[in-house]
Amino acid sequence: MCGIVGYIGPKPAAGFLLSGLRRLEYRGYDSSGIVTIEDGELVVEKSAGRVERLASLLKESNPQGSVGVGHTRWATHGPATDENAHPHLGGGQVLALVHNGVIENFRSLKQKLTAKGFEFHTGTDTEVVAQLVAYELDQLDADEADDLDPYAPLVAAVQAALVQLTGTYGLAIVFRDWPDAIIVARLGSPLVIGVGNGEHYIASDGSPLVGRTDRIVYLADHELAVVTANTIRVVHRDQGDVRHDVKLLDVESNEVELGEYPHYMLKEIFEQPETVRNAMRGRLDRDEATAVFGGLNLTPQQLRNMDRFMLTACGTSWHSSLVGEYMIEGLARIPVEVQYASELRYRNPPLSPSTLLFAITQSGETIDTLAALREMKRKGHPTMSICNVVGSTIARESDGGIYLHAGPEIGVASTKAYTSQCVVMALLALYFGRLHHLSYEAGLRIVEDLEALPDQIETALTSNRVAKEIAAKYVDCDNFLYLGRQYNFPTALEGALKLKEISYIHAEGYPAAEMKHGPIALVDENTPSVFIVPRGGVYDKVLANVEEIKARGGPVIAVVDDGDDRVAELADDVIVMPTVADFLQPIVAAIPLQLLAYHIAVLRGCDVDKPRNLAKSVTVE
Repeated sequence: MCGIVGYIGPKPAAGFLLSGLRRLEYRGYDSSGIVTIEDGELVVEKSAGRVERLASLLKESNPQGSVGVGHTRWATHGPATDENAHPHLGGGQVLALVHNGVIENFRSLKQKLTAKGFEFHTGTDTEVVAQLVAYELDQLDADEADDLDPYAPLVAAVQAALVQLTGTYGLAIVFRDWPDAIIVARLGSPLVIGVGNGEHYIASDGSPLVGRTDRIVYLADHELAVVTANTIRVVHRDQGDVRHDVKLLDVESNEVELGEYPHYMLKEIFEQPETVRNAMRGRLDRDEATAVFGGLNLTPQQLRNMDRFMLTACGTSWHSSLVGEYMIEGLARIPVEVQYASELRYRNPPLSPSTLLFAITQSGETIDTLAALREMKRKGHPTMSICNVVGSTIARESDGGIYLHAGPEIGVASTKAYTSQCVVMALLALYFGRLHHLSYEAGLRIVEDLEALPDQIETALTSNRVAKEIAAKYVDCDNFLYLGRQYNFPTALEGALKLKEISYIHAEGYPAAEMKHGPIALVDENTPSVFIVPRGGVYDKVLANVEEIKARGGPVIAVVDDGDDRVAELADDVIVMPTVADFLQPIVAAIPLQLLAYHIAVLRGCDVDKPRNLAKSVTVE
């Protein structure tokens, strides 16, 4: 949540800061602001609302300072107002600071600082950090200044402040009297440093750096960096100066640009044939009829001894984990438990030593998932991650893992990352199935099914026109039910979530047979029921559930296999999907549900890429 950018070099900083904030607006869009240093003064421009409002202010003020930081906010403490927007000033305007995360003990710190004469002007936890750093800077003995290290007072003051904070932070700080340095620090909120020629960049993730540099440094928890135009010095809280590695940022400019599409969400929906190919590239072995992974970091013998899996995730990733539960139990015959990460981090479930944890996350920074992974590591369980962002915290801290290779996902509502996660789950089911009981012939059939999947997703995308027509028919409805069984129960949950996220319509997903145990009371002529009903082992059972809805006057939208006339006779509207194997139905069926939600949201005038109250990466509890 929230986005940070920074620049130091020979050029005016405001240009990069503004373009970076535009690319980071999916992380937070309640308010935004920047600070630059000009003529020995901190120059701040900030406002509530979207980044374009800030752009108007900058067009008038035209700041020229060559060092600065910026921020786009997702409000946690204090409403979205001009005053609460970042940056925040500390002391007698001696420093300006931007912050991602939550400071849990800010109230007690605020009381102490107020008693010392500091005045506060906002309702944020961040202003407390700014004032605390200013206080610690003022406490330093000028005689202790290190002539060999002009930035020693900054490092000392920031570290003295950080040890007093409880919570999470990603910080970027500029100082009025040190106009040639930016101090950055992180604990729980990601930060990267882009390496240029005679210039450096700061960002919450790699997207603002695309087209500027392809070399980045990832900061780890408890690390602080002093960044000048020509140098980077990294200091760890416990280890002192540490060596930093420069990594390659493997993102193309076209991956973060809209191109011909009106919204990132629609662009990412239509990217799914390619992102699914990327998720499988190099991971299918026809000769051995299995999947291949390079990053699990355990031998096949060690993996074969794992007798239980726990999958932990949040939101859409939790739904892909449910799909994984069906796949792995059905194909590999290994017991699987799916846990909300926000619950697992505080639980103490009885688990055998041979339980393997998978943490599933698009960003690799989700705070609850990270905390759950760390808790399981403390208890000695091997941990794996499935994530999309190379170099993310969860990817680094897990014992092994699998990258999705889906490319940057800008739309807040996940689409391509979800289907890629489901594909990885299918690959895992195949891999562990072949480790155990699955025959060569059965494994080869699964390989062939997976190889055909990208083309089948391409076919599913042709439902776009029909989905738009159905959306126009039901756009004014305020309640939806989504119903499916077996593999398609998680699909119902995900379809309902997509509609809720971007159109603000109340929607619920259920196993179709559970409808008559309560939810059927909601059925009326104004409550559409969306059935995911491709052919399979429970096809006739779901068909009976459709009949029950129709008997009570409820409209039915059905997602069906190509050539299925039975459901078409009952349903009011039909969206056709290509026929695929049962275990791949959740992936293909997700496509028309994404399109339906998208078109309903557009027709209702909603901002589908930046839905209210949501942020892309949840890095605060």
